[in-house]
Amino acid sequence: MQRIGVFVCWCGSNIAATVDVDRVVEAVKTDPNVVHAENYQYMCSEAGQKLIRDAITEHQLTGIVVCSCSPRMHEQTFRKTAEAAGLNQYMVEIANIREQCSWIHKDKDEGTEKAIILARAAIAKVCLNAPLQPGQSKVVKRALIIGGGIAGIQSAIDIADAGYKVDIVERTPTIGGKMAQLDKTFPTLDCASCIVTPKMVECAQHPNITIYAYSEVEEVKGFVGNFNVKIRKKARYVDETKCTGCAVCTEKCPSRKGRNEFNCGLDTRGAVYIPFAQAIPNVATIDATNCLHFKTGKCGICAKNCSANAIDFEQKDEIFEEQYGAIVVATGYQISDVTKFDEYQYTKHPDVVTSLELERLMNAAGPSKGVLVKPSDGKHPHDIVFIQCVGSRDISGRGKCYCSKICCMYTAKHAMLIREKYPDVNVHVFYIDVRTPGKNFDEFYRRAVEQYNVDYIKGMVGKVYENEKGGLTVQAVDLISNERVMLDTDMVVLAAAIEPSDGVKHIASMLTASIDTNNFLTEAHPKLRPVESPTAGVFLSGVCQGPKDIPETVSQAGAAAVKVVGLLAKDYLVTNPCTAHTDETMCNGCSSCERVCPYGAISYIDKEVMDKGVREVRRIAQVNGALCQGCGACTVACPSGAMDLKGFSNKQIMAEVDAICK
Repeated sequence: MQRIGVFVCWCGSNIAATVDVDRVVEAVKTDPNVVHAENYQYMCSEAGQKLIRDAITEHQLTGIVVCSCSPRMHEQTFRKTAEAAGLNQYMVEIANIREQCSWIHKDKDEGTEKAIILARAAIAKVCLNAPLQPGQSKVVKRALIIGGGIAGIQSAIDIADAGYKVDIVERTPTIGGKMAQLDKTFPTLDCASCIVTPKMVECAQHPNITIYAYSEVEEVKGFVGNFNVKIRKKARYVDETKCTGCAVCTEKCPSRKGRNEFNCGLDTRGAVYIPFAQAIPNVATIDATNCLHFKTGKCGICAKNCSANAIDFEQKDEIFEEQYGAIVVATGYQISDVTKFDEYQYTKHPDVVTSLELERLMNAAGPSKGVLVKPSDGKHPHDIVFIQCVGSRDISGRGKCYCSKICCMYTAKHAMLIREKYPDVNVHVFYIDVRTPGKNFDEFYRRAVEQYNVDYIKGMVGKVYENEKGGLTVQAVDLISNERVMLDTDMVVLAAAIEPSDGVKHIASMLTASIDTNNFLTEAHPKLRPVESPTAGVFLSGVCQGPKDIPETVSQAGAAAVKVVGLLAKDYLVTNPCTAHTDETMCNGCSSCERVCPYGAISYIDKEVMDKGVREVRRIAQVNGALCQGCGACTVACPSGAMDLKGFSNKQIMAEVDAICK
């Protein structure tokens, strides 16, 4: 007979408001295995933990059930409490009567009944629990950063400064990300390149940082402290060890039809190119789709003019493997597809541009060398209209339902810069409402209105169309005056939504990380663990986790770095003892479990076993406890039922089901 103690938490009013905790206590006391049951306002408090410790000692409990909030919140708290009282920590079960019960019920009787059922299920399981002992696994003292934007760069520098090796994998030919494309940054209006370029240089020169640009993560295996990662280094057709970055090849290339991605496609580049002057690594890349040598087998002018003999048309992709203790995801963002909003004429008129395209038009290194001109004819504009929330806060299904957070501020920045440099240009901004939730942000917006006389119009734009003069007419509604507005303008700028970079789903799948409905990576806890993924050892940095500006991104990057350093500082990690094991008498060696194991923890051996009094040699599955992470995939896949999970055995789970169905 087990001696089980049940402790029901009120969680203030979170549970007690919808669950009659006294009734739950009285109900569980009827279980023959329960020798003690009580409730308390805050079980996770020091007083609540002392109550549990005293009860374990006084009643000689062999297991405890805590009816409280999610085990993700306080399972470790109660396990440590039990261990302090001399009880094995794996003899503790959590009945989640907050998230799974009180928070989803309004009727107290219904909530109470469900809480009793959840408590009985937990009691049934803990009666079959067995004491388990955790093991240890070694920590690889190296970190991987996926993404080389400002978030990845900052995380890498902070980790490297702590003395650990860091690898940055960036899929484009250079690090720097979106920040390298910007002209100025809000709210200080300082030069974006002047901020990010020194960081890029520091990154490249740091002895602990290795940059793998023009590379992608192919495969991730392993677990926290010991990830095994395959990285594909794509062929540049230029030898990085020889290239001096002189850019002679880019000047001599006769093929000039490549879309200049760095300038958002506003101009073209050669088939051999360096994205921008401060690119790191400062190495040329050949675009094979536009290169005449790859298309016709001729040309080769770049090779003839390269004094360093760095051009290598025979270069192939390389795949190599590296081990890491921790991974930081810093995959950044991209501008949302505004072609869905065809009422704004983006696909039909060249003078309708996105906010990022405007950044390049205003940048001294942009296609017009910093002179603001209309893309259609290269002439100076005199009227510009900004349309806010294009693709953001959209409930029609064409865009994103969330606020992109940075659009109001970068529009105010653009408006001020235009008015300061070109006082003859009239700037109008159509907005739903202006959001400025940051330090000195509201003052920045009011400066645009009061000092620079930017015309802010609260209203929605219905459509944009080309007028008889060849310019653009904006048709909208002023919600303050409740009047129809018709504005003739030279340019229209769409404040487009931001969204996670494409490919983030693939990254999340490889890392077994979670994403939300908008493809942002999900944090382990939005308040208590905002930079950690639910997958142990995987951390989040920057906009991959949600919309944010540069200061917030850098702050989160530093926070992620601290978490990584804390992990890498340990020589060993405590491993989860809830691992799979094989019933040798039932295993038929079919390999089903091996094929589904994401950690490579299952292998096979030939072993002599006794079956029905007969000795025979069988192919038996063997689980490496150091590699197994207790995901349970093998137990589901095993057709013979030979695989089981310590702490979550089939017998325990069925006992819970039986208790629920009584």
